Amino acid sequence: MADSSMIPLIMNRTFASQPEKVYEAWLVPDIFSKWLFTAENTNQVAVNQPEVGGSWEIVDRREGKDYRAIGKYLELDRPNRIVMTFEMPQFSDAADELIIRLDDVPAGTEMTFTQNITVPHEKGWGESEIEKALQEYHDSTEQGWDLMFRGLKALLETGENPYKG
Repeated sequence: MADSSMIPLIMNRTFASQPEKVYEAWLVPDIFSKWLFTAENTNQVAVNQPEVGGSWEIVDRREGKDYRAIGKYLELDRPNRIVMTFEMPQFSDAADELIIRLDDVPAGTEMTFTQNITVPHEKGWGESEIEKALQEYHDSTEQGWDLMFRGLKALLETGENPYKG
């Protein structure tokens, strides 16, 4: 039996901003430091090399503890698509893939976000434990992204993220 499984998370959001602005929100450190795995008040590091093969890193400090998110850019098609890896090394060796598709629509931008979530198995797990873990990872990841995407929407549409950490 494999030592991990994968479950896709697909989310759609509409932003009253043009695709170029949404694209930049994923790549410009001064913008993503306010919403992507961090908040303006708790962000410690927000750096990237926005090129295929380039890396990105965010460090967020919560309750005196640093949380580090890192990855590499696999595909950049301005302003339509970003494919990148996502890792949190303090929790897992797994590298998830994130796919961000941005479509120009009358309301602004329709974002389709996909994360292929890697779920590690614990020794001795059977099918029911694996299914339960897949659902828990999916649901908790969706909850986290939902909060971030609310912050992104507010940031794009009002200039401020109400979720300041």
